[in-house]
Amino acid sequence: MSPDFAIQMGKEALTVAVLLAAPILLSALITGLIIGMFQAATQINEQTLSFVPKLGVLALTLFIASPWMLSVLMDFTDRLLLGIPQFIQ
Repeated sequence: MSPDFAIQMGKEALTVAVLLAAPILLSALITGLIIGMFQAATQINEQTLSFVPKLGVLALTLFIASPWMLSVLMDFTDRLLLGIPQFIQ
């Protein structure tokens, strides 16, 4: 296995990891910002007010994005398994 091939596979693995984490992290970030602005405007400092909606949005995001996430992961796995002959060389 050449160093260039190893670097390319590492780069692809990191790209897939970022692609899989992005929808979840972005939805949590946006929900947290909206709830934070609501809490600042109303001066309600309840911990469950920020946790429960984030949990619901994350579950909804996973439900909606999971087919796409699975296809991205399966495509990467296919490329990885088809690249096994290059590992041996």
